[in-house]
Amino acid sequence: MFCPRPCGCKGQRTCLLCEGQQGVPQPDTWVTGQEKEGSYVYCPACNLAWPGWDSQSWLSHPNHRGEPVIFPGVKIMLGFLSEEEEENLLVAIDEVPWDLSQSGRRKQNYGPKCNFKKRRIRCENFTGYPAFTKFIQDRFSTVDILKGFQTVEQCSLEYTVERGASIDPHIDDCWIWGERIPTLSLLTDSTLTLRKFSGPVSKYNLIDTQSYPPVVRSDGTVKSDEEIEREINELTQQVENQESGEKNGEKINCTHTPQSEDTRNKIGEISNSASSPQSQEIKIRILRIPMPRRSLLILYGPARYDWEHSILREDIATRRVCITYRELTPTYLSFGPKAEVGEPVLEAGKNFWDHRSHYVLDA
Repeated sequence: MFCPRPCGCKGQRTCLLCEGQQGVPQPDTWVTGQEKEGSYVYCPACNLAWPGWDSQSWLSHPNHRGEPVIFPGVKIMLGFLSEEEEENLLVAIDEVPWDLSQSGRRKQNYGPKCNFKKRRIRCENFTGYPAFTKFIQDRFSTVDILKGFQTVEQCSLEYTVERGASIDPHIDDCWIWGERIPTLSLLTDSTLTLRKFSGPVSKYNLIDTQSYPPVVRSDGTVKSDEEIEREINELTQQVENQESGEKNGEKINCTHTPQSEDTRNKIGEISNSASSPQSQEIKIRILRIPMPRRSLLILYGPARYDWEHSILREDIATRRVCITYRELTPTYLSFGPKAEVGEPVLEAGKNFWDHRSHYVLDA
């Protein structure tokens, strides 16, 4: 059960191929009927979450039903690519070999090799990205929420109906990957399903978020490097004071929790722009975020750290390709305490190479 299978799945991960050919049982869906009834759909037109399950319901904007809630940490840029750009990009992507991945997916991954348990990163085989994707990263500089974003991993994923592709609920590791996660959707509309995380802070290395400050303020603006550096120094001093106090037999609580202090307290609040604003808090368990074709979705802040995200098998109607980007945590940037570890990764991430020459030479 826990050895790799020919389809690429291993452990509890499954796809239609291993479920049908090897008799691996399909795991129960993690979304219950009751949770579907109480779910919300994010609308990229008004940036509010409205009651419902159908992620296409946002197309009825502004004629929504029910009472909306504020859900911070989500930005959706419709039409981030043109149709011609999408077509040319997909041609080039399919000229690059795909690798098998779990749960029916295929992938093309460019970035350092990370061991999240041992906290080790190796970048000797990381040489940058195919040049045909450079225009995407260049365009990030025009997006306010991506100010200062430095790509250190670029991962293309393919989802197909035939393989029953999906991705289980998870939070991207917080030890090395930073706050903002942009994802570009190609070929078809799809949906990202979020579920409130209630597990231990040891999972996904969430505990690390207490050692570095948030990059994005609660109003959606991005902090300067100088401001982040100052906050890192303040956090470091707090930790040193706490450790010193413990050595002297004192009990000192480090109460600074960057992510919750800046943004988390706004989740589930009633929008002041709603037709009938109220002061009561609504508890959201499931949020459905539409990912329209050629759009760019950016998760940050509470949506990044407090919620597991997934792609359900039922939300893949035809072939879908996406490209997800990641940055380093402030700890490993030039002003961080472990800048020497991040420096070679950031340098490698500045390189772009011709994919045709690259793969011909490797053949």
